[in-house]
Amino acid sequence: MVDALGVAVVGFGWMGRVHTQAYTRVPHHYPRLGLRPELVTVAEEAPGRAEEAAAQFGFASTTRDWREVAADPRVQAVSITAPNFLHREIGVAMAEAGKHIWIEKPVGLSVADARAVADAVTGAGVRGAVGFNYRNAPAVETARSLIASGDIGTVTHVRVRLFSDYAAHPEGALSWRYERERGGSGVLGDLASHGADLARHLLGDITSLTADTAIFVPERARPTGVTAGHSRASGGELGPVENEDYVNCLLRFASGARGVLEACRVSVGEQNNYGFEVHGTKGAVFWDFRRMNELGVSRGGHYQDQPVSTVYVGPGDGEFGAFQPGAANAMGYDDLKVVEAYRFLRSIAEGTSHGATLTDAVHSAAVVDAMARSAESRTWVDVHPGECP
Repeated sequence: MVDALGVAVVGFGWMGRVHTQAYTRVPHHYPRLGLRPELVTVAEEAPGRAEEAAAQFGFASTTRDWREVAADPRVQAVSITAPNFLHREIGVAMAEAGKHIWIEKPVGLSVADARAVADAVTGAGVRGAVGFNYRNAPAVETARSLIASGDIGTVTHVRVRLFSDYAAHPEGALSWRYERERGGSGVLGDLASHGADLARHLLGDITSLTADTAIFVPERARPTGVTAGHSRASGGELGPVENEDYVNCLLRFASGARGVLEACRVSVGEQNNYGFEVHGTKGAVFWDFRRMNELGVSRGGHYQDQPVSTVYVGPGDGEFGAFQPGAANAMGYDDLKVVEAYRFLRSIAEGTSHGATLTDAVHSAAVVDAMARSAESRTWVDVHPGECP
C-alpha cells in the first residue's frame, strides 16, 4: 500500500522548480518507496509566479504568504527554496508546525542560523534534509567507498574546486545574492558550502583552516523589477557588491590529511567546473562534475608511474540503478535532486535519516564561518560546529 504525503514548496525560482520536478519523478524511479508525494500548495511572493507553477505542475492551491503553508493541515513536508536570509525563519517555523523540511543550503546566513533550524527539527521530532546534491552522484559515493576501504591507502591530501561564471558578467543585477544582510557570505555560502560538505563527506571532519577572499566585481546595477536566477540589469543605479566573489582555503582534517578548497563565482571561461582530487599513500581518485558519471582511479602497488583508469559508474554504484540499466549511461544534475527527494521521503517513511541532514549543514556552515573569520584576521582559525543535534 502506498501512502500519500502532502508536500509544499516555498519559493518558486529555479530551485523550487527543481524540487517540484523531483517530487513528481520519485514514484517513477522508486516505485516501492511506500510514500507518494502529492503537490498541495506552492508559496511565492512574486505576483503570478505561484499560479504559473500550479498550472504547470498541478499544485492544488497557491499562496503569496509562506505562513499559510505552516498552518495548512494538508501539508506534511515542505521544500524551502526561498532566498538564504529567509531560511532560518521559515525553517524553524515549519519544523515547529510539525512539518518535515527539505531545505536548500547553506541554511541561512551563518552557523547560528543553521544550528537554529537543526535544533528546531530535532526538538519537533521531524525529519530534515539539506540540498548538498553533489554528494549524491554515484561516482562520488564510489569514491567515498574506495577511500573508506583503504584502496588508495591513507589519505594525504585533497583539492576541491568550484569555479563558475554565473556572476562573471558585469551587468549581472545587484540582487539579494550580493548583499551581506540577505545573501550572507557570497560565494562562501553559495559554492564553498558545497565544497566543505564534499570534503567532509569524503575525508571526515575539518578541524582548522586559513582562507583568503576577494571581490572582483565591486559594483552592479540595481534591478528595476523582480529578479530570478542570475538576471542582468544595465543602466540602473550602481550599488556595491558587499560579499565575496572568490575564496581559497587551506584545510586540516581530524585524520591528519591536508586540503585545498577554492571557489569562485566570476571565473570567465568556467561553467560548473566542480570536482575533487583525493590522494593517498597508495593511489588517488579524481572526479569532475562535468563528467559526472566517470571516476578517475589510480591504485595498485606501483607508486611511481602508476596509471589512472577511467571507471564508468553503473548499477551497484550509489543510486545509479534507479535511473539507468547499464554502466556509462549518463545521469544528470536533476537526477541528483531526485535522489535527494527520495532520501528525504525515505527518512520520513522509516523514521531514520538518509542522505544529508541538518547536522551536515551545521558542519558546513561552521567551515564557511571559519573561512570568513580567517580571511578577516589573516590567520589560521579552528572550526567550531558546536554541539550538533
